[in-house]
Amino acid sequence: MPVPSQPLRKLGFLTIGLFDEADPRRGHETTLDIIELGERLGFDSAWVRHRHLQYGISSPVAVLAAASQRTSRIELGTAVIPLGWENPLRLAEDLATVDILSGGRLNPGVSVGPPMHYDQVKNALYPDTAKVEDFGYERVRRLLDFVRGETATDFSGVEGFEVFSDRVQPHSPGLGGRMWYGGGSLSSARWAGEHGMNFLTSSVVKAEESEDFADIQLSHIREFRAHHPDGDRARVSQGLVVIPTDSATPEQRAKYAEYAAKRLPRTSSPQGPMRLMFAPDLVGGSAEIAARLHAHAAFREVTEVAFALPFSFEHEDYVQILTDIATGLGPELGWRPA
Repeated sequence: MPVPSQPLRKLGFLTIGLFDEADPRRGHETTLDIIELGERLGFDSAWVRHRHLQYGISSPVAVLAAASQRTSRIELGTAVIPLGWENPLRLAEDLATVDILSGGRLNPGVSVGPPMHYDQVKNALYPDTAKVEDFGYERVRRLLDFVRGETATDFSGVEGFEVFSDRVQPHSPGLGGRMWYGGGSLSSARWAGEHGMNFLTSSVVKAEESEDFADIQLSHIREFRAHHPDGDRARVSQGLVVIPTDSATPEQRAKYAEYAAKRLPRTSSPQGPMRLMFAPDLVGGSAEIAARLHAHAAFREVTEVAFALPFSFEHEDYVQILTDIATGLGPELGWRPA
């Protein structure tokens, strides 16, 4: 069986944080419970998705602020914040504030592009500027500048009894080095590398130079590192849906198999006009999944992962999956809990 060149160094997980419209607090509390469980199990990082006008986490920075007060060690990330919904200066203030509160554990991941269903939401989101908003990389560059301490205004000093700064406050010095870009194309991988970001490889990629998912993901990793100042030492985290079944009940195993089977057809060929390729879900015992990962071209290039929890499962399913990842799959991959 092929093995990676070095053991898995950092193990993380990603959750969408679903909730019931009639009882949103319960859903948010269970998300926080899962993050606390992740810390107890020794995971290195916990990541939350970002969903607008849906029944998932719409304010990941606020959720991670709460998580920062319930945990002491685990790193807290977003995968990802779509910047089309955000004002970079205001977001920089929020990110720096939470990073300070967490003791320097925040790992913000971002992406670009127009908001989903933009024609339907633009009048609510940008009623006066919808036609001129720039949803490209410039939005990320502005955010990076603000987070890294570049000036935001030409005014500073004292006015009356108030003191004003010319850069975002609070300033968290290490945060600029923990900014991640979530990309699914060669151009996004290249841009992230050129701008000194970390890179979150997506479980959904564009079939540009190949129709093999692992080969595409590998090309993104290499393109990113080829353009990053740190070269091969530049941080990359791989994202895949992984469902170990070591301690699962027969009912859970059947549910997981059905979930993966329904999603499998979309992984066989590029989907839609953007030619998107989806990663197959990895379901099975820890040893079986480890063997498949060791044979995965992109996995062999990384030492960090953020395995995604499936959508729409129950809390007890997530507890079982996370426990099996930490106690079974992680050690199979050479990882040791923090």
